[in-house]
Amino acid sequence: MLLKELSALASPLNDQQIGQLQQAASELSPQQLAWVSGYFWGISQTSGATQPINQAAAAVSSQPAGKLSIIFASQTGNAKGVAEALKEEAAAAGIAVELFDASDYKGKNLAKETHVIIVASTNGEGEAPDNAIELHEFLQSKKAPKLDNLHYGVIGLGDSSYEFFCQTGKDFDAFLSKQGATPFIERVDLDVDYEAPAAEWRKQALDKVKEALASEAQSAQVVQLPVGQAAHTSQYSKQNPYTATLLTSQKITGRDSGKDVRHIEIDLDGSGLTYQPGDALGVWFENSPELASAILKQVGLTGDEVVEVDGDSISLQKALVEKYEITSANPQLVTQYAELSGSKKLEKLATDKDKLRQYSGNTQVIDVLSEKKAKLTAEQLIGLLRRLTPRLYSIASSQSEVDEEVHLTVGVVEYQQGDETRFGGASSFLSHRLEEGDDVKVFVEHNNNFKLPQDDNAPVIMIGPGTGIAPFRSFVQERDNRDAEGKNWLFFGDRTFTQDFLYQVEWQKYLKSGIVNQLDVAFSRDQQEKVYVQHRILEHSAQVWQWLQDGAYIYVCGDATRMAKDVHEALICVVEQHGQKTREEAEQFVNELRKAKRYQRDVY
Repeated sequence: MLLKELSALASPLNDQQIGQLQQAASELSPQQLAWVSGYFWGISQTSGATQPINQAAAAVSSQPAGKLSIIFASQTGNAKGVAEALKEEAAAAGIAVELFDASDYKGKNLAKETHVIIVASTNGEGEAPDNAIELHEFLQSKKAPKLDNLHYGVIGLGDSSYEFFCQTGKDFDAFLSKQGATPFIERVDLDVDYEAPAAEWRKQALDKVKEALASEAQSAQVVQLPVGQAAHTSQYSKQNPYTATLLTSQKITGRDSGKDVRHIEIDLDGSGLTYQPGDALGVWFENSPELASAILKQVGLTGDEVVEVDGDSISLQKALVEKYEITSANPQLVTQYAELSGSKKLEKLATDKDKLRQYSGNTQVIDVLSEKKAKLTAEQLIGLLRRLTPRLYSIASSQSEVDEEVHLTVGVVEYQQGDETRFGGASSFLSHRLEEGDDVKVFVEHNNNFKLPQDDNAPVIMIGPGTGIAPFRSFVQERDNRDAEGKNWLFFGDRTFTQDFLYQVEWQKYLKSGIVNQLDVAFSRDQQEKVYVQHRILEHSAQVWQWLQDGAYIYVCGDATRMAKDVHEALICVVEQHGQKTREEAEQFVNELRKAKRYQRDVY
């Protein structure tokens, strides 16, 4: 019930008390309001509930004020999911706990904490996730407080295929330690197959926290009551996906294109799943049975061997199809197979981290195993492999437009390896192995770091070459359905106009109707000199600067390795040139845009 409604209802409070309550509530965050509601409820349930509130408060304040604060630095949602699980487990263990998005947490408050756990993913090339940029910078600044009384733990999530593996977690660990804080548990850096070790780390961490907070703090009753209306939460998740139906898989690149890009439509009818533009759809897939058989043949196994996975005994063939990653290689697999096989080539690669990452990032499992034939046991084979993880695809539709459907734009990974064709695991599952009407297990991964502005009058600049166009299809559908007055400017690029202009008819329709105010395209192979989206940005630099001055939000989606870096550089050049700033000032300006969520990226 909202406080402003109290005076209109029969209430045990007088007008002065209502006014005091309104004033106090206006200065509190949602998390603080939830804590206060539980605190007052706890007082009301004590045998001395009739005692004055200040006496009860005095009694409580004499107890230790220790609690656990959990802060998540998350880009796509994995770190947030681990943090939410940690909070639920802490509450179930009777630990006073609060959960914070890093963007909502004030760094100076760390000095008031007793126990903190940071769950941090790493973005791009060792960068902090967008929601943690400010906290990350604050802890490096001279404003960072001394933290001699703080006990902390850090859990880092990442992908060891990348050079800066779990860098953000390592950074937070170093920052806190430098300010005098004490780790109560050793930092853990987890790879893509993180769920089991994360659960074990959470258990160990909470056992230590519970012990440290002492008996009186543990006995304090913390009850969280709803504040306002709770958001609808679906029963389906990464751990419990919804079995949906594939409605459409349509190739949207031309017959002569060098790419196979699919428009995928999936039926969510009856699931209760909801999503917003900018969110992603997680897709659980099965591997190619033919690829599994080829791997088994390569290492001298039949597939009938029985292995234990998650407490179940299943055939090795079934495990390879349903439980393990058998397409993409990784540095650990290459290094371990070098030892098992004695391959001189792989052993040499394993000594050079840069070459190892490059090789494993461009080589599939079957081709690593083909470097030197070696007979393996079933246990040795699955010991090489990571567990299967779902693929996340940017959602290419607005729910206000398509109702209980969800659309994706999927680029099929396909290339030649000698005389054979190699395919991506999830993309080939969606495009080649699923028929329309077949089941596909999915879940929604919310992304609060890639969202349209709340102000429908704000201008929006969208930069999405290739399949990076996906979320901007959802953005434009949403703004159209909301009758948003803000201007929309789209930059799109690909290889050729005739073969690779994704959703061309739709964009031309939106341009004609005025929903899209400006559309600039860059088709790299339609002329002798290659032209990319960053070149178009620089060509229109004065106009881009004017849009920024008018409050525009900038969104970038697509390739992180080159495109996102080149676009970022182009934006700095725009600010430098038209803002009449030095290079350093322009970089700071662009960084401030990111902090203000006016420059958001969904890159991979």
